[in-house]
Amino acid sequence: MCTLSHVSSAVREHLPSPPTIVGPRGWSSTWSVTSVRWATTATLLFCCGVVAQLAGGPTGMVWAFYLACYVTGGWEPALEGLRALRGRKLDVDLLMIVAALGAAAIGQIFDGALLIVIFATSGALEDLAIRRTQESVRSLLDDTPDRASLVDRHGEEVVVSAADLRPGDVIVVRPGERIAADGTVVGGTSDVDQSSITGESLPVGKTSGETVFAGTLNGTGAIRVRVDTRPDDTVAARIVAMVAEASATKARSQLFIEKVETVYSSVVVVATVALFAIPLMAGADLQTTLLRAMTFMIVASPCAVVLATMPPLLSAIATAGRHGVLVKSAVAAERLADVTRVALDKTGTVTTGAPAVTDIVVVDPSTTPDAVLTLAAAAELHSEHPVGRALVAAARDRHLRLPSAVDFVALPGRGVRATVAFRRVEIMNASTRTESVVADARRRFDVTGGTSVVVVVDDTVLGVVALHDHVRRGAVAAVSAITEMTGTSPILLTGDNAAAARRIATTVGIGDVRANLLPQDKVDAVRALRDEGTRIAVVGDGINDAPALATADVGVAMGRVGADLTLHTADVVIVGDDLTAVPTLLQLARRARRVVIANLVFAAAVIVTLVTWDLVGHLPLPLGVAGHEGSTILVALNGLRLLGSRAWRRAQRG
Repeated sequence: MCTLSHVSSAVREHLPSPPTIVGPRGWSSTWSVTSVRWATTATLLFCCGVVAQLAGGPTGMVWAFYLACYVTGGWEPALEGLRALRGRKLDVDLLMIVAALGAAAIGQIFDGALLIVIFATSGALEDLAIRRTQESVRSLLDDTPDRASLVDRHGEEVVVSAADLRPGDVIVVRPGERIAADGTVVGGTSDVDQSSITGESLPVGKTSGETVFAGTLNGTGAIRVRVDTRPDDTVAARIVAMVAEASATKARSQLFIEKVETVYSSVVVVATVALFAIPLMAGADLQTTLLRAMTFMIVASPCAVVLATMPPLLSAIATAGRHGVLVKSAVAAERLADVTRVALDKTGTVTTGAPAVTDIVVVDPSTTPDAVLTLAAAAELHSEHPVGRALVAAARDRHLRLPSAVDFVALPGRGVRATVAFRRVEIMNASTRTESVVADARRRFDVTGGTSVVVVVDDTVLGVVALHDHVRRGAVAAVSAITEMTGTSPILLTGDNAAAARRIATTVGIGDVRANLLPQDKVDAVRALRDEGTRIAVVGDGINDAPALATADVGVAMGRVGADLTLHTADVVIVGDDLTAVPTLLQLARRARRVVIANLVFAAAVIVTLVTWDLVGHLPLPLGVAGHEGSTILVALNGLRLLGSRAWRRAQRG
């Protein structure tokens, strides 16, 4: 009998009725999943049976353990199969349960029990994957505060539930708080970290008239925000809804055996019954007729077909895993082989997501770039702002000695001020100064997508410092390899501004740039490509990328800095954030598909031969089992060729 007949169920991505999960993340919540408890119990009983069998224990004890394994691991899928049968649908699920029982009936109790264990374990893993995604969706909503400081009609602040906010309400957001609603700033100035929504690498200065989003983090200034949308219609809430919708409606790209399982199972069952009933009614011997029917069911079962598909895909998954790429299912591996175009997020995917000093323009001729950077870094030494950290990092890279600073003050939406060596030093947004030399430098840096700050000492401008997000190492090679493999240049999808997007795209060799995109815009772009017949893979890292990853044929997350929702929504996680792994993975998946096709042709030929022999002649049961199991082993071994590191190296070479 086949020992991996139902492995294909491990790769089904969505259950008709997702399991209800309660409790905190961790082992306790894992154990709360019913299928996990049953699968664990079945596995333990199976192990006990194996130990008893190898130790030469009583036959009754061995069978007791195995039969208990049958019950604990098989009752739930058997029940589901019967429910499907009641709905006039016969699938491989029920056929494989019957095959396991048939194995026990002819004395192959071990094979049947192993089949049950694999069956139960695959279902448990599927339920756990769904639980992870559900938890991640809930964690995104947790980023939005459940309380808000509402300004009532008397001008007093009242703490209310964020769910009770309505358009037109005005709320107060203090430094370090998360914003409770989508709205417009009507008072105050601050920097807001909205990377979770737009993907921008730097906090954005917000003043009156500018839009803010629920769940984003306010900086050092206090602001008043007029609520513009209801709580259930915020951008964050829509992200959650889009992920859920995409997961529910995403085309079920199933493995080969799953696509034909209803028809195939029906044919096998009808033929088996006919082989038993018709000769019996014609007066044939019961034992001979039963043996022939059982032989037919064994040789016709799709074990070799399933194993023709699974080992190559699972081997490719294991090989990728050893090289820092986690492919969550065989369905994802199968889809990777079909990808015809790749869409890349910018910040944190093509780039590192952290700004770095790239240029210093000296305005005062009496100073030097190092002197400007020294004063700026000293003033920013204790700042938590990304710009401040970049200035300090640049000074340390140049081995500059930083004097001590006192009287540090953050100026929300503008910059910082501190006293360094008895001089007042201000690091300001370049837009706050009107000097022509500053304006010229700012325009030059804006064109390249950079951020510029002015270093002012005792009210005199010393210089302008430019900061840019850096291209990730290997990005140019990755884009080139993806273009060569798919025949089309990748697309850059980003919430950042167009100038920054064009600069990065030009650097890495991407021609199609789509900037200023909110999560819904990214989803619309991916859907449009899919509607055109494009098989699209989306690579991203932020929460704002999660809906697009869920909508794409394959979602790939950068794992080191990726948000939880993105990691659990994605089909593939690149643990080391190595973008060159994307084309390597595509090539490996294509090799796996070629092996699958070769295996399927061989497995089908063997099944047809054995079935024909049993129908028109007399196929001895041992010979039928040997032929069936032999073909199963051969296709499995052929698929396992992709397990070695050599397969990954060959994929890297293309």
